[in-house]
Amino acid sequence: MQTIESLKRKIQSAQDLLGVVKTMKALAAVSIRQYQKAVESLAEYNRTVEMGLQVVLKRSRGSFAPLRASAGKRLGVIVFGSDQGLCGQLNNLIAAHAIEGIRAQDVTKEHCIIIAVGVRVADILEDAGYRVLEVLSTPGSTGGITPMVQDITTLLEDWRFKRQIENMVLYYNEYLSGANYRPKTLKLLPVDREWLKNLEKRKWESRTIPTFTLDWETIFRALIREYLFVSLYRAFADSLASENASRLAAMQSAEKNIEERLEELFGQFHRQRQSTITEELLDIVSGFEALGGAEQEGLQPVKRGRPQAGRGQPIG
Repeated sequence: MQTIESLKRKIQSAQDLLGVVKTMKALAAVSIRQYQKAVESLAEYNRTVEMGLQVVLKRSRGSFAPLRASAGKRLGVIVFGSDQGLCGQLNNLIAAHAIEGIRAQDVTKEHCIIIAVGVRVADILEDAGYRVLEVLSTPGSTGGITPMVQDITTLLEDWRFKRQIENMVLYYNEYLSGANYRPKTLKLLPVDREWLKNLEKRKWESRTIPTFTLDWETIFRALIREYLFVSLYRAFADSLASENASRLAAMQSAEKNIEERLEELFGQFHRQRQSTITEELLDIVSGFEALGGAEQEGLQPVKRGRPQAGRGQPIG
C-alpha cells in the first residue's frame, strides 16, 4: 500500500505536469491565431495577383501557351510536417496522404524527388521506402516563413532547369477551425489550365481594363512567380496552424487525463489519511484500555478503618 508521503509526491508531480500542459495549450492557441492571421492576410495579395493575371490573359488574346509537363514521368513533391512532437497524428496523416497521392500519379520511387519540411515527416517517408532529397526545418514564427519560401523557390528553379521536372505537387495540412484540420493536395506546376481559363473569362469589375507597356510574357512569368510565392506561403502557414491545432487537441486530451488522475490520487490520499487517523485512534484506545486493565489487576485500593482495641491496650 502506498504511503501518504508517496501519494503527496505523485500529486505534486501531476500538478506540475498539469501546469506545463496548460502552458503548452495556451501557446498552441496563440500560435494558431498567429498563423491564421497570416493566411487571412494573403487573401488580398492573392486577389491582386489574380487580377494581374486576368489582365495579362485578356491582353494576350489567346497567344498564351500553358506550361506543359515534361516528357519523362518525373515528379517533384514537397511534404509539410513538423520538427517537434506532441502533435498527435499530424505527421502520420500527411505522410499517408502524400504516399497515396504519389502512387496515384503512377510514378516510380526512383523518379520521385521529395523535399520534407520537418524531420518527423521525413523519417516516416523514408521508412516507407521513399528517398527524401532534402529536409528543411519548420519556421518558428511567421517571420521565418518568407525566407523558407525563398529557399524552396530556388530549389524549384533548380528542379525545372537542371532536373527537367515540371510536375510539382504540395502536400500539407489545411487548417479549418478550432482543433480541426485536413490533408490537402495542391498541384503547383504546371499551372492549372482550367484555372487560367476561368481567370481569362472572369468579368472585369470596372469598365476599363488596365493596360501595360512591358512584354506580356515577362509580366506573366513575374505574376506566376508571385502565385508560387502565395501558394507556398499559404502552405507553410496552414501547416503550422494545423500543427498547433493538433498539439492543442493533444494537450486538451492530456489535461483531461491528468485531471482524472489527480482526482484519483486525491481520493487515494484522503482514504489513506483517514485510514492512518483511524489506526492512530485505535492505538490510543487500545493503550488506554491496556492501562485500565493493568490498574484493575495490580493496583488494588487499600481499605482504611478505625483500629480495634486490643488486650492490655487502653482505650482512649
